[in-house]
Amino acid sequence: MDTNLAAVLCLAFIINAIGALAYAARIAGVRTGRIAMSFALFNVLLLVSRLSNGFLAPLVAKRVENGLAAQATVHLETDFRLILLAAFLGVLFGLVLVPTAQRLFARAIAAVQPRQSLAKTLLRGISPGGLRMLRTSISIPARASIGKAKPHELTWSMLTANCVAQALLVVGVFASLYAGHLDPDYRVTASQLSAVVNGFATILLFLFIDPHLSVLTDDVVDGNLSEPNFRRVIAWISLSRLAGTLLAQVLFLPAAIAIAWLANLI
Repeated sequence: MDTNLAAVLCLAFIINAIGALAYAARIAGVRTGRIAMSFALFNVLLLVSRLSNGFLAPLVAKRVENGLAAQATVHLETDFRLILLAAFLGVLFGLVLVPTAQRLFARAIAAVQPRQSLAKTLLRGISPGGLRMLRTSISIPARASIGKAKPHELTWSMLTANCVAQALLVVGVFASLYAGHLDPDYRVTASQLSAVVNGFATILLFLFIDPHLSVLTDDVVDGNLSEPNFRRVIAWISLSRLAGTLLAQVLFLPAAIAIAWLANLI
């Protein structure tokens, strides 16, 4: 394995782990009652994830370009499959850390109030005191967090929509870049079509998933939904995200072929 591929795999793992940890901010928000502050932490995690993604795409694109220049793209699909596997492992790792993260976020939210600064609170997290807090917050997922049956607050169609949206978000950029390998004459056009794939996935999330989770968050604050039930909802949403990273493996090649076809058509 060369240095470029190792860097890409590490970034894919980290980006998806951070994305999975973002769910812990919602749980911390309902636990502390500070919803607005929890969304600020949620946005910080998204910002870090998207900034890291900004480094990932050029590294993968450079790998495709080098392969085309050297006419050595035989193993390129395998490389992309490994990247998608790293994304899956990152989500899985993030979900295992959710119980620990939600305890840390709850403490961070409480610590922000006297300091009036999220930046100062985050810097304190890397101090010796912050590391001790990390050690005392370590926890593993409990079976009760998932339950024996799907929460009635979620429908199968909603879970399916989240699974498909997460799969498209994972596969969008990679399928567009691989489409440039399939049809090098239109590889710039193909790379720009990733915005269409990601845009459709974002619409699914913002129209069907995020509003429903926001309503459920308000229900917990108003006392209309218990915190354990809300945690079960988040656990099932998280599992559908994990399933989406597996679905990305299935969608990768068909999506790349479709994007290459569309790049020729427009």
